[in-house]
Amino acid sequence: MQHTGSKRTVFQYLRWNKTSYALLSGFIAIIGLILYVWWPLAEEYISLFNPDIPAWRQLDYLLVGNFLVMTVLIMGSADLRHDLPLALVGLAGGLVIEAWGTQTGIWSYYTSERPPLWIVPAWPIATLSIDRLYRILDHLARRLPDREVNAAYWVILGAFLALMLWFIFPTLDKSLTVMALFLCLFIYFTPTDKRAMLFIFLMGAALGYFLERWGTSRLCWTYYTRETPPVFAVFAHGMASVSFWRANKAILFALQKFPLRISLLKHQ
Repeated sequence: MQHTGSKRTVFQYLRWNKTSYALLSGFIAIIGLILYVWWPLAEEYISLFNPDIPAWRQLDYLLVGNFLVMTVLIMGSADLRHDLPLALVGLAGGLVIEAWGTQTGIWSYYTSERPPLWIVPAWPIATLSIDRLYRILDHLARRLPDREVNAAYWVILGAFLALMLWFIFPTLDKSLTVMALFLCLFIYFTPTDKRAMLFIFLMGAALGYFLERWGTSRLCWTYYTRETPPVFAVFAHGMASVSFWRANKAILFALQKFPLRISLLKHQ
């Protein structure tokens, strides 16, 4: 059996609409808020520029590239009914993940905050970007047989869980680490849509590499292994994206059932 998909082209998934500009405005507002509330951090970064060296030689092109790519992605086929719940899940989930990693010492930020609130808004932006990448990959790979996709799901995500266990083993005595591990195991062994989960995992890892490459090479955050970045961290973005997708689906399902339950109670 093959996943046929629609006859849409890839470019249609990146088409802008009125909602796209609303998302862009929100993105810019978040950046402005971060700069205002945490101005000392921005001031510290600006102070690194040397006026004796041309500005183009001092630009952080990886950072600029990451922001430009995510900006273009979140504006593609924007839909607030779909994007807002997913973004909120990404915001909450990102806070939980940052708390887990910094509290257990798996990674730390140069500000020594556990976790730093200024990094949390980056999670919903990345979540929406990965959602767009997933749609594109799902379109391009729509002819892949389900049998092969399902097999790849068990192998690839299973390999990640083995890698995760090895990487977090030094903190296995921490309750937060145990909870994170059991959550990932639960998600892995209870797949609701293997194709979607596999593709989201792959796209999350793809974007995660560039985000982790920037953060670890600039010493914005550092893992206990001192790698820039660790392989685990790259693929962990994929698993985080899958968990956000599953959580969003569960919440929307519950919200759809809740009005029905209220209606039934009124007629009793």
